Amino acid sequence: MKTSTITGRLAVGTVVLILALTGCAGTGAGPATPTPTAASDTLSVTDAWVKAADTGMSGAFGILENSGTEDLTVVSAESPAASMLELHETVPNDTGDMVMRKKEDGFVVPAGGTLELAPGGNHIMLMALTGPIKAGDEITVILTLSDGSTHGFAAAAKDYSGANETYSGAKTMDTKK
Repeated sequence: MKTSTITGRLAVGTVVLILALTGCAGTGAGPATPTPTAASDTLSVTDAWVKAADTGMSGAFGILENSGTEDLTVVSAESPAASMLELHETVPNDTGDMVMRKKEDGFVVPAGGTLELAPGGNHIMLMALTGPIKAGDEITVILTLSDGSTHGFAAAAKDYSGANETYSGAKTMDTKK
C-alpha cells in the first residue's frame, strides 16, 4: 500500500510538472505585439532659445523637426518659468499691422520636415512669468502633442530687442521691461 501511494504521488507530480511546462511553452509562442510609437519619439527641437525678460511675458523659439512619416501636431506647452503658455502665430490684421494671436489648432510639424518658431512668426508665448528670465538662464519647456505624448526641451535665455508685436489688437507687448 505504501508503494502504490508513493507511485501515485510521483505520477501526479509528474503530470503536474508536464502540464506546467507545456503551459509555459505555449505562452511564449508567436511574435510579440509591437509597442506603438508615441508621436513625440519623432520630434526634436534644435536652436531653442527664449527672450530674456524681467516680468510679464516672453517668447520661446527654435526649430521643431519631425523625423517621422506622419505629420505631428503640437497642441500645448508648459514651463515652470510661466504660469500660462500659448502657441502663437503672427498675422496681419485688417489695417496690415502684424499682430499675435493664439493658434487654436496648434502647430503642425510636417512629416519629414521642420517648423520654425521665430520672432515675428510662430512662437511659444510665456505669459505671467514666475520670475525674471535672465540672459544665460536655461528654461525648460514641455510640449504636448495631439496623441497625448510629451516632448521636453531646454531653451537658453538671451537678450533680444525685437518680438514686440501687438497681441490681438492690444497695446504693444514689450517683453523686455
